[in-house]
Amino acid sequence: MGNSQYNGKGREWMGLLDSNKIMEIRSHVEKRVVKLPDGTTVPCIGQGTWYMGDKPQEKAKEIKALQLGIELGMKVIDTAEMYGNGASERLVGEAIKGRRDDVFLVSKVYPHNAGLDKISVACENSLKRLGTDYLDLYLLHWRGRIPLEETIEGMEKLQKEGKILRWGVSNFDTDDMEELWNTLNGSNCATNQVLYHIGSRGIDFDLLPWHREHHIPIMAYSPLAQGGTLRKQLLMDPTVNEIAKKYNVKPLQIALAWTIRTNDVIAIPKAGQEQHVLENAEAAAIELTQEDLNRLDEAFPKPRKKVPLDII
Repeated sequence: MGNSQYNGKGREWMGLLDSNKIMEIRSHVEKRVVKLPDGTTVPCIGQGTWYMGDKPQEKAKEIKALQLGIELGMKVIDTAEMYGNGASERLVGEAIKGRRDDVFLVSKVYPHNAGLDKISVACENSLKRLGTDYLDLYLLHWRGRIPLEETIEGMEKLQKEGKILRWGVSNFDTDDMEELWNTLNGSNCATNQVLYHIGSRGIDFDLLPWHREHHIPIMAYSPLAQGGTLRKQLLMDPTVNEIAKKYNVKPLQIALAWTIRTNDVIAIPKAGQEQHVLENAEAAAIELTQEDLNRLDEAFPKPRKKVPLDII
């Protein structure tokens, strides 16, 4: 691993994968796509960057990990002005330099910057840190005190100016989405980014069905239950381990395959190391059977009643 090097001319990761293996994995990633409301398709597995860029000593490794992810077809890269107070955006900017057209770039605006008087400046600052002149997708990070209609107006203005190609929201529950949908131009929302993984299935009760009814995909952050006891539970669960053994993969790869089991969820796992990036990409090739899904439903049942939206 430590000897892996990216050769920009040959687009090969020497020491980790040969070009044929990259193409094989990439083909699996690119076959599993999610369609956005405007008809654009993106791979169902992307890359999250929360906490990336926080440690200068990890910078080179994190950049290489993101670049490997791009080579493997995971072109959706998600960041936010909040992450490290812009440090994550700057890191992403370095990682995508010279390959902007190869990525689908997502960033998020703070709620307190989502008013008409600040959203344009916030977006411009994100663009500068990322070294680009447009975002593929710009999200309201969570609801704040600014009225939705004002944020929507600001997003629509940025879109008309070409600074963003589409906009969406994050951490919106069903009632929030219903309010958004019934606000002028609110139906232009491209996605809702929420916490979702096999150990946190609250959205399966009503939010995910609402999204399916309105043809708006979900973007799942922390799809591998990053950190905490839930991650340990996933790693130790007998059913997950048995299914992982069946496919000769790791338990967390089964968890990721579960998250992308349908064609309307984009998972954005964070991976600061090349090996983890590789494992995430390989999960796209795992097609769980109905029997597998039934067993996982028994081990991790979806809620039978409304539960509060999980947020971390």
